[in-house]
Amino acid sequence: MREEDIVICRCEGITLSELRSALQEGITDFEELKRVLRFTMGPCQGRTCRDLVLKEIAQVRGIPIGELEVPVYRPPTTPVKLGELRDAYERRRGDGEHG
Repeated sequence: MREEDIVICRCEGITLSELRSALQEGITDFEELKRVLRFTMGPCQGRTCRDLVLKEIAQVRGIPIGELEVPVYRPPTTPVKLGELRDAYERRRGDGEHG
């Protein structure tokens, strides 16, 4: 396997080649890269790819990773069972709010 074909973001299927291409185009801000390539937007919320992307950005910019602005993790939404929604709705109806 060629190095460029290595998948950096498994959730979104982004390869090292795609990342490096965006970096060569001058997109060296993590948040901007995220919006262009969708890093950290999958189910893992960047737990796999975030550090790999930061390493590549630091290398291109010629600075230590510690000098980069590091984005915060945003927890994924939690699925809610339909039964829980129904129960909540029925409780509200029982209170006379939606009668």
